[in-house]
Amino acid sequence: MSAPRLSCRIAASDLPSAVPGVWHADALGAGAQPTQPSGYTLLDEQLPGGGWPVGALSEVLQPLPGFHEWQLVLPALAQALAARAGTVVGVAPPYEPFGPVLQSQGLAAHRLCLVRADAASALWAAEQALRCRDVLAVMAWLPQVQPAALRRLQLAAAQQHQLLWVFRPLSAAPQASPALLRLQVQGLERAAGASTFPGMQVQILKRRGPPLEHGLDLPGCHPRMAQALSAQAARRQAMQEAAQGMAMVQVQRAQLLRSVDRGSAPALAAARPEGRGHALDRVATAAMGG
Repeated sequence: MSAPRLSCRIAASDLPSAVPGVWHADALGAGAQPTQPSGYTLLDEQLPGGGWPVGALSEVLQPLPGFHEWQLVLPALAQALAARAGTVVGVAPPYEPFGPVLQSQGLAAHRLCLVRADAASALWAAEQALRCRDVLAVMAWLPQVQPAALRRLQLAAAQQHQLLWVFRPLSAAPQASPALLRLQVQGLERAAGASTFPGMQVQILKRRGPPLEHGLDLPGCHPRMAQALSAQAARRQAMQEAAQGMAMVQVQRAQLLRSVDRGSAPALAAARPEGRGHALDRVATAAMGG
C-alpha cells in the first residue's frame, strides 16, 4: 500500500508578512535593484525602490514624441550628474533640445551627446553607448524597436549599471516588453490663476508591484517655472481688472461730459463731491463758456 501523498500547497495568507529574499506581489518591490530618485515625490512613491531603476530598461510610451521626455527625466539626470561623472547620450531625438533650458535644470552642454541616426542605425548607436563606461545614462527614441532588441539593451544597461530610457509610441502598448518599468505619459492642462500651463499625466503600465489604478498628475515644467507662471498669471489678471476699472471710469466721464453738453449742469454739480474739486470741473466750466 502506497503512502498517502501530502499536499505542498500553502496559501499566501499563511506566509509570514516578511520573509528575507521573498517578494510579495501585492507590495512594491524593494530589493537589491539600485534606483535613482525621479525628482517627483508623487512618482517616487509609486516606483519600486523609490525611483528610476539603474542598470535596467525604463520604457516610456506617449502619443507624440518630443513633448514630455526631457521634463520627465531631467530632475533625475541632474541629481545623477551632480553625484558622479559621466555623459548623457540622446539617440535619435525627434527635435533639437534647447540648451539653455537644459543648462538651467542641471544638464550642462558638455555632458550631453546627441546622436543623429535613422531607424536602422539608432538601435546600434544606443547599444554602443550603453557599452561605454563613460556614459551615465542613455535616452533613445526607438519607435520601431522589437522586443528582442530591447532585451539586448536591457542586458547592456545592466552590465554598466546605467540609466536607460527608451521612448516609443502608444501603439506599442499591446506588445510584450522586457522593460522593468513601463510608463505612459500624456499631456495635462493645469490651472495657474487666470491661465493654464502644460502638465503630465503618468500611468504606470508595468512595475514590480500591484497595478496602479489611477494616473499621477505631475507638473510639466520646473517647479520654479510653475511658480513664475502662476505669479505672471496673477499679475496679468490684476492688470486686466485694472484696465476694466479704468474703462468704466472713462465711460462714466464720457457720460458726464455728454450731460454737460446738453446743458445739465445741475446733474454735474450733484454728481461732484461737495467741497472737492476735480479736473473734470475745469472741462465742464470751459464747455459751459464760463
